[in-house]
Amino acid sequence: MNTPARLLWLMMCVAGAGVADDDERPQASLQPDSSGAYALTTSQQQAVGIRIDHPMQMASPQQIEAYGLVLDPVTLVSDAGRVDSTQAAAAAAAADVARLDGLYRNNADASLKSLQASRSQAAEAAAQAQSAASTFRLQWGPVAALDGARRSELIEALVAGRRLLVRADVPGHQLQGAIAPRALVIVDGISIAAQVLGPLPRTDPQSQSAGWLLQIDHRPDGLGPGARTRVQLQAASVGGVLVPAAALLYGDKGAYVYRQVGGGGDKAQYAAAPVKLLGRVGDGWLVDGLGRADSIVVQGAGVLWSLEGISTFSAAEEDHD
Repeated sequence: MNTPARLLWLMMCVAGAGVADDDERPQASLQPDSSGAYALTTSQQQAVGIRIDHPMQMASPQQIEAYGLVLDPVTLVSDAGRVDSTQAAAAAAAADVARLDGLYRNNADASLKSLQASRSQAAEAAAQAQSAASTFRLQWGPVAALDGARRSELIEALVAGRRLLVRADVPGHQLQGAIAPRALVIVDGISIAAQVLGPLPRTDPQSQSAGWLLQIDHRPDGLGPGARTRVQLQAASVGGVLVPAAALLYGDKGAYVYRQVGGGGDKAQYAAAPVKLLGRVGDGWLVDGLGRADSIVVQGAGVLWSLEGISTFSAAEEDHD
């Protein structure tokens, strides 16, 4: 049965019409009560395949597979040197402006033309210094946040080969979430402990993914700049309830599920309950906004949406059509 025919059949079942007469048409949607809940009888629930269950309470220290690239310290030295040199040039240009301005105001040996030229050079030097600093922050993120002494110590250790910096990218992810401070770099099947320094603001142009900067404190023999490795990141542990992906829908106000809110006898009532998505876990999602005792629709949420007439859809339900 194709999707339109199946949906029409389901609507007829929910409306209680097995076969419509010529002068009668089945209701195409459910009607909510004053609280916004929708009621279905047991036979209607069975007809549309609705199944309910309780969400599972859990805390998830999710493992995230990433691809690592060992960074070349020469690039870091070059970028840091450009920041220092442009800042020094900007400071010298500003000092020259101050000197010429003092001479000009005191009617000494300085012309207005030379003062204006000096101001132009100072403005250009300041722009170059700002550009170099912005590029360094985007490219190196956590390293740019270090003070001068700690940055110099890190660069010295990198150049001497005692430490390594690794960029870890997660393909398909562009939003950066909370990541635990420890990670594993896998080289030839051996796991090497690494420290997560922080996220990198600049997206990798090839993988189009979020990236994190890792530091290996003790460099293994044979591992050097340019090497590509596997990386296991660990998302910070978050507590919530686990619901199957088929239970989730997304609307104008964000993600929600259908929750059983009451009913009695032969009927059960369902209403939309907003949830906050915390992270993907296997075939489900860890969410906030539900309790362990809640009864939610884990199968048939897309059918409820279709009958309700809300202009959203369930990707999981669509995949099963």
